[in-house]
Amino acid sequence: MHMLHEPKLSALDLNLLVVLAALLEERHVTRAASRVGLSQSATSHALSRLRELYRDPLLVRSGRRLDLTPRAVELPPQLTRGLAELGGTLSGARAFEPLTARRSFSVGMADYVQALLLPPLLRLLTTHAPHVDIAISGFPNLVERLDDGSTDLAVLVGSELPKGLSSRKLFTDGFTCMVRKGHPQVRGTRLSMARYLSLSHVLVSPSGQGASYVDTELERRGLTRRIALRVSSFLIAPKVVTESDLVSTGPSRLLRVLAQRYPIRLLAPPLRLPRFDLYLVWHSRLDHDPAHAWLRQQFSQVCSAF
Repeated sequence: MHMLHEPKLSALDLNLLVVLAALLEERHVTRAASRVGLSQSATSHALSRLRELYRDPLLVRSGRRLDLTPRAVELPPQLTRGLAELGGTLSGARAFEPLTARRSFSVGMADYVQALLLPPLLRLLTTHAPHVDIAISGFPNLVERLDDGSTDLAVLVGSELPKGLSSRKLFTDGFTCMVRKGHPQVRGTRLSMARYLSLSHVLVSPSGQGASYVDTELERRGLTRRIALRVSSFLIAPKVVTESDLVSTGPSRLLRVLAQRYPIRLLAPPLRLPRFDLYLVWHSRLDHDPAHAWLRQQFSQVCSAF
């Protein structure tokens, strides 16, 4: 295969290759000029430059027609392939085909979000992307992991994120209290503030420390509660609650799911607690990646049913 001399590539006007492809196919300067939108004289000038670059006549007159030299006969397949590949770099990344793709994604999220999203997400993947795998990681340092590329996606609370990250709101949640069925001190359908503060609490704290939304709101009112137990997992809390007289205040959507499996009662908190938003977060360099965009859409579809 003959190639252009490398030292000339940096100075090459790629439009010359477009003209060359037209000339080789049309074998006629006027028709090639019309095809590429140039004047006949400009096309003739381009042919002269091409002959210098290739060090070959390329097209030679034979009576009323132009014939290709042996060198020129070799060029059309190479030009077609090369120009198509260059055009592809301008038209965007290759489409993602979920049915046939073999791909693994790393996703960071708390166990609370895992319990909500993974079952319906896996049902979608099984049907539409049977060879796509998901690797789940938890806290801490999800923002750093997104930045260094070790995590593709994360589901995080709040929308104030460092520069370089993109986000999309998935859903909004609030807080609900849970106690075990038959709790001797909680009767009826309401939980008074006095009763709430008299009970011992289990607090879910993935980091093992720090105040919660509940404690912040109580402090604003000059009130405190006894936290008898801190656990790191939202999925441990219902197990603890069903086997004790502790009360736990947690994400409403999760507790409604857990109430279908555990002997617990759900009650509204006796104080107004802020609602919070969950966002899908990724690094901005992946904004236009087809595979990544497809996965983000699957998360959005799952959450659209909430």
